[in-house]
Formats: sequence, C-alpha cells, structure tokens
Amino acid sequence: MQLYNNLSAKERAALIEQAGKDRLTISFYKYAKIKNPELFRNHMFLAWDKMDVLGRIYIATEGINAQLSVPAENFNDFKEHLDTISFLENVRLNVAIEHDNFAFLKLKVKVRDKIVADGLNDETFDVTNKGIHVGAEQFNELIEDPDVVLVDMRNHYESEIGHFKNAVTPDVDTFRESLDIIEEDLREHKEDKKLVMYCTGGIRCEKASAYYKHKGFKNVFQLEGGIINYARQVEEQGLENKFIGKNFVFDQRRSERISDDIIAQCHQCGEPADLHTNCANEACHLLFIQCDSCKEKMENCCSTNCMEINRLPYEEQKALRKGQGNSNDIFKKGRADHLPFKKDLRNIFEVLDKKS
Repeated sequence: MQLYNNLSAKERAALIEQAGKDRLTISFYKYAKIKNPELFRNHMFLAWDKMDVLGRIYIATEGINAQLSVPAENFNDFKEHLDTISFLENVRLNVAIEHDNFAFLKLKVKVRDKIVADGLNDETFDVTNKGIHVGAEQFNELIEDPDVVLVDMRNHYESEIGHFKNAVTPDVDTFRESLDIIEEDLREHKEDKKLVMYCTGGIRCEKASAYYKHKGFKNVFQLEGGIINYARQVEEQGLENKFIGKNFVFDQRRSERISDDIIAQCHQCGEPADLHTNCANEACHLLFIQCDSCKEKMENCCSTNCMEINRLPYEEQKALRKGQGNSNDIFKKGRADHLPFKKDLRNIFEVLDKKS
C-alpha cells in the first residue's frame, strides 16, 4: 500500500506537460471532529492518488484544510468521493479564477495538531459560535456602512499586493499575531462597530469570528468563502468588484489577479510590481516582490551578495550551506532590512481616524 509520492516534482511536471490535459485548482476546508486523523489521512491519500489529485492537505482532530489541483476530467469523481464522507458532503469548493496545471506537483496529506496554526486553546471558547457569513453582494453593501471596520485577516505580504478598499491590513507575519492586535486596537469599539473580516478562502475567519465573539464583540461578520469565492461571485453575478490588486495564494501561482490595479512596488527599485518571487540563492530563499527589470538585473536574487553566491558552482554553494540553516530573512517575507522599498502598512487607528 503506497502512502507517499514516488515521483519528484520535476518528474511530475514532465508527466503533466506530456498529458496536456487541463487541471482545476481548488481549495476547501471543514471543521469537524476526526477521531483518527492518521487513518483518515491514509484513506484520503489512497483515494486521491488514484484520481491524480495533487496538493497540500492538512488533517487534524479539528478537521481538514485542503489546497489542491485535480484533472478536470476527474472532477466529478473527486466530488463524488467527497460526498461519501458525511462531514464533507456538499462542502463548498473554492474553484480558482486562474488555473495553472503546475500549481501543485506532489500530493502531500499531512496530519497536524491544527489545520491552521492559530495558537489558540480551543477549550477556552465555543469555536462553533461563529460570526454571520455573508456573500459577495451583502458584503459589498455591508462594507459601505460607516460603522463597519473591515479587517484583513491575512499576513502583511498577502495584503500588500491586494486587499479590499478601506480595509485594515495588520502589519503581521502570522495569523496568531493579528488576533491580539485587532482586539487591542478595537477594544473601545466592541459594541458600537461592526467587525467584518475576510481572508483568502474563509478558514482563518471561521476561527477568528468565534474568538472575537468570545472576546465580547457584538456584531461579527465574515466573507463566505473568502476572496476566492468573492471573485467568482462578482464575475458570475455581475457585481461591483471592491477588491483591488491580486489575491495571494499558497501554490506555485503565488497569486490570482482580481483587478488590473497594481498597488504594490518592487522591493528593489520601487517601480509598480506585484509578483512575488523567492530569492534564487537557496541559502536565502527570501520571498519578496521583484519587477521584471530587477529580476533580469539581479538574476532572481534579493541582493548582490545572494547573486554572487548563486553564481558559484552548485557544490560550492552546497558546501557553504553545510551546517547552516536558512537566513532569518526567510521569515521576514519582503521586510528584510536590505530591501530599500519595503511597504509601511497602516494600522487600525489610522483607518478609524479616517472614518471619524
């Protein structure tokens, strides 16, 4: 019984190209009680591997969080399989606006303590007491209310390339950081403001909305299905699109364009740009925004030092990395000190001041 990948990413990419068939990029999540995550993980891997499903899936006792791609011709079989699992029957599937056959190159189904690293003790509050879910049309109406504080529950490098108009974009590296910051900054407005949240696909808001209700917020709303579902509803229903820029995604695509606006800038030269890249120096691998001109000039590197290292023969690079971990810059994601055009993000007080 094979419960692991037997092809490298390179080999898989070659097979996908050779097949020449369209693949759909999909995400979904579901909070549910899973008694034996390891057994459930094995079941999912075996079933999906037969359908040529690829992706990154996290399973925990609290549920499942999946980002994957499936051959278009196998989509119905995939959906039918989900419907055989009681808590996944008719689960909402967020289908991407822009598909990429190479979005995922391996099937990784992993058992984790949590399906989202939120750092919360779920025993201290009712995680099922969630906020009000709203679709794109109601969301558009809601965020025009002067008593609404619209909060982006994503990290700084996600919101930098795209966000909803007038949204608060916390300057955080992790989801857990934003929870305390938002509560502190809005502590005086738990009753007189409507807290409206959004994220990529909805999963972070599921936990956050319950957490904020536990913390005393009286009016809590969340965008159903996140930005991914919003963009699809806007397109299908002919609604006004209030999202500007690109939606950051966690696969090889790195982003989906939702509007033509470019709201970010190259971290190296300051010119308009919104394409993330990883530094070509494997000892760095920093995620940052780089325009095409700087990409060519800097050879896909974030600094001259990394460029010089990346020019060395592979064995020399490998010797330099021996015994060394990745640079701490990898965790800064576009905020490394040597990047001259890092973005300064707004805080909640600034947004509230503008509304008052």
